[in-house]
Amino acid sequence: MTRTALAIATFAAGLVLASAPAYAWGPRGHRLVADIAEAQLQPQVRAQVDALLRGEAEPTLGGVATWADELRANDPDLGRRSASWHYVNIAEQDCNYDADRHCRSGGCVVEAIRAQAAILADTRQPVDARRQALKFVVHFVGDVHQPMHAGYAHDRGGNNTQINQPDGTRDGRGSNLHSLWDSGLFRDMQESEAAQRARLTGKGVVAADAGDPAGWAEGACRIATADGVYPPRPKIDGRYIATWRPVAEQQIALAGSRLAALLNHALALRDDD
Repeated sequence: MTRTALAIATFAAGLVLASAPAYAWGPRGHRLVADIAEAQLQPQVRAQVDALLRGEAEPTLGGVATWADELRANDPDLGRRSASWHYVNIAEQDCNYDADRHCRSGGCVVEAIRAQAAILADTRQPVDARRQALKFVVHFVGDVHQPMHAGYAHDRGGNNTQINQPDGTRDGRGSNLHSLWDSGLFRDMQESEAAQRARLTGKGVVAADAGDPAGWAEGACRIATADGVYPPRPKIDGRYIATWRPVAEQQIALAGSRLAALLNHALALRDDD
């Protein structure tokens, strides 16, 4: 390959990476949300979830928690159509969600949760549609609680804000603020995922009412815009991790409880079922 061809290929690859939406929480965070939720399901709801997920490689909420992110590789068409459903940018409007402004044609995480929850709750829908809706809901409730997924449009939810995270080397690890909140805050934890799940279970318990996805997005956005979340210098230190990791964990715990409440409501047995 010539130098010119190599340069073009490198540039093109960079464009692909720049345009791709980022994960929220990473696999560990999404599994934590799902596992916390599963522990709070009502027995009859758990039975319905088990029936819907029958045949999945790992038929649990945690087992399908990252499915929506994996669509990019496994189902590119659905991945493209659902790409904007993972986030909503409301920070420029003081974290006040407006569907007409922020979510035209339902293309954001708030309306995606509402739409997919309605499909899940409708027993007249085909089983395959309800199974897919369940997998979307599990993932998107996690997404909407990740502060950068409800943050600023001008830097793509922190994707364009470069940071350098300590990793034991002199120069540290180059990254961006979105990636830091996805998984970087948890990268060097000595605690196992099971121990972290046990510690977080119960911290995010909320009222039985599932609440409103717009309010969840607004709450996450207020974290994204809080003083100190955007560091004054690209190089961060252990104090940043110590300050914001507990906030991220609280969001994961809240997401788990709210997901459970949403599923308990959507799959509640009704007289006409």
